[in-house]
Amino acid sequence: MTAPAQWQFDRGATQMPARGTPSSKGQEIQRTFDRITDYYDLMNRLMTLGRHAAWCREVAAGAGVPPGGSMLDIATGTGVIALAALKRFPNATIHAVDFSARMLAAAATKPGASAITWQQADANDLPFGDESFDAVTHGYLLRNVEDVEHVLEEQYRVLKPGGRVVMLETCPPRGPLRHPVELGVRVVIPLLGQVVARDRRSYAYLQESTLGFMPPQEVAEILRRVGFGSIAWKKRFLSTHMIISASKR
Repeated sequence: MTAPAQWQFDRGATQMPARGTPSSKGQEIQRTFDRITDYYDLMNRLMTLGRHAAWCREVAAGAGVPPGGSMLDIATGTGVIALAALKRFPNATIHAVDFSARMLAAAATKPGASAITWQQADANDLPFGDESFDAVTHGYLLRNVEDVEHVLEEQYRVLKPGGRVVMLETCPPRGPLRHPVELGVRVVIPLLGQVVARDRRSYAYLQESTLGFMPPQEVAEILRRVGFGSIAWKKRFLSTHMIISASKR
């Protein structure tokens, strides 16, 4: 696959030059997602028993993009959230970024993709001007970055006042089901990676990042420090996933 062309921006998103290159850890994660592109959608369906697309639609709906407004989907992967947002808000301008060129190439082949701007970019250093977007969304981004607070500061910067951020993330299980759920995650994800994608190594990393991510209360505290308000969350799938929303004050 080759990377899609970077199309001209319009309606309010001011493009700026990228200001850096990914760290060594970031480059390794980038290579991981390049490797798993061909199986990404299938694996997400299998690992969530078919619920992944519904959660992405829920994230898109929660963005609340106003008529004629603009939305940025970060770590868009194969574009599931961005495409769901386009269906929900057909008059909006949707920008979708990812640092994996192969993921973007796959996203750009999907029905409706020509109405979305796809661009390779790093979530640590977004190439957009201040207050460019009415909403920001992302799925499974924060567990893969080194500095969660900085990444959320970037999102705060590009959001317009009153704009919303909505995110889908994994959530470390708690309560009486914690140990059986953890065992299931440790066994099932690498096994599916081996059988379906023939890439146990990449999915072993995803299993570790799933169990190692912070609970919603910690994400909420970081959002508050950055300046967000109206923070709320809900858990999904035996509390192994969460959808968090917040607004720029």
